[in-house]
Amino acid sequence: MAMEHGQGGGAMAHSDHGHHDAHGHHGPRTMPTVLTAPEAVLVWQKRAMIVTAVFAVISVVFAFTAEGRQHLLRSYLMGVMTCFNFVGGALAFLLVQYLSGGKWGAILRRPLEAMTRTFGLVVVMMLPVMFRMKELYQWARWTDPQQTWQAYKAGLMTQEEMLMANSKHAMLNPISAIIQTVVVFAFMGLVISLANKWSLQRDADPSGGTSASYNKWRVRFENLAGPSTLIYVILMTDFVIVWVKSLDIEWSSSVYGAQFLVAQGYAVLALGILTLILLSKYEPIKTMFRTTEQHDLGKLAFAFTMLNIYLTFAEFLIIYSGNVPDEAEWYIHRIHGGWWVVLSLDVICHWVVPFCILLSRDFKRSRSKMIWLCAWMIGARFIDMFWLIEPNFKDAQGNLHLAANTGILSYVTMPIAVVACWMYFYLGQLAKRPLIAINDPDTEELLEPEHAH
Repeated sequence: MAMEHGQGGGAMAHSDHGHHDAHGHHGPRTMPTVLTAPEAVLVWQKRAMIVTAVFAVISVVFAFTAEGRQHLLRSYLMGVMTCFNFVGGALAFLLVQYLSGGKWGAILRRPLEAMTRTFGLVVVMMLPVMFRMKELYQWARWTDPQQTWQAYKAGLMTQEEMLMANSKHAMLNPISAIIQTVVVFAFMGLVISLANKWSLQRDADPSGGTSASYNKWRVRFENLAGPSTLIYVILMTDFVIVWVKSLDIEWSSSVYGAQFLVAQGYAVLALGILTLILLSKYEPIKTMFRTTEQHDLGKLAFAFTMLNIYLTFAEFLIIYSGNVPDEAEWYIHRIHGGWWVVLSLDVICHWVVPFCILLSRDFKRSRSKMIWLCAWMIGARFIDMFWLIEPNFKDAQGNLHLAANTGILSYVTMPIAVVACWMYFYLGQLAKRPLIAINDPDTEELLEPEHAH
């Protein structure tokens, strides 16, 4: 197998000899001698810690006001779910790449693995949400029909909320939520551990580069990735229903999990492309990350942008055409009282701008421009998460209340602090392993001459 790849690269190099002369390349390039992360990664890590400290201190200031304390846990949930999206999306991409193969995933593999290895941090980050769930979720405050009835009589719940809480009690109660979360995290932890362990073992395989070695590891990773992909989608859907969708216990959606899955891919691709471009100033990524792979990843980001638009609009169109009051209220709460501005920003920043820009082939192949777009896309995820989470609470439904409540500004400081903290650990994990997976036939393709100019 290794010989076949080598011959293929040589044949293609010979057939495109004229192109290579024009660009200074003659045949396949040589694997860089240094595969470890550059010192710049440690510099970025220090900057992430500084950002974490600064914005954490600013967030603490909000705790001295009643309005600020009210929003700190909500904004913290937003930050944690953003980090969960990075970890879960990276895991999903790893599994899909092991099933599909291809050099697009070979160059992205080590950043994806580094993202998944921050899983332990996300577990720790979830603990405050789980311990203080009564402050966020109605179903955690009143856990049996008698309690929901008393809450209804006291005006703390509507009749519909009371009935919904009772009907969903089997899934939405504190003990059940914790059990479901433990199951989700246990599964993710197992798959992440195996995928990262086997990746290092494949690199160290003394028979690496042979057909027997390639087939052995391909089968092992496929056997892991096949069932794990299906199980992850199911468990991730359960996780986001419990910890995000149930903030509004009345609302139901059949594509909520799929929306989060696509949003995970959207965010992970933006961060992955941004990481590779920044690393492309240094070896080994400078040699291995070709314009061809950047273009391919840009097209994949465009596909996820379109799918994100499709799923979100399809959900809105179905609810709009059905015109069921219990479902329509979810959108009404997110349109009136100033929320229309946030919705417009979400549509423009999250979908319209990336969609229009990624239509351009030249833009996808420009590293300086893609840096700004990827940073923009990550920022757009913050706007979307804010729009999804905050209007679930009664004081914010149909009322953006920016002027009357400065505590809502914690939605800026707290998520930045949480994500910057996650970024610190991500960069630390990125620096721990070689940036290129060896003993992988897809890696050989990254050394072949480019054929698109």
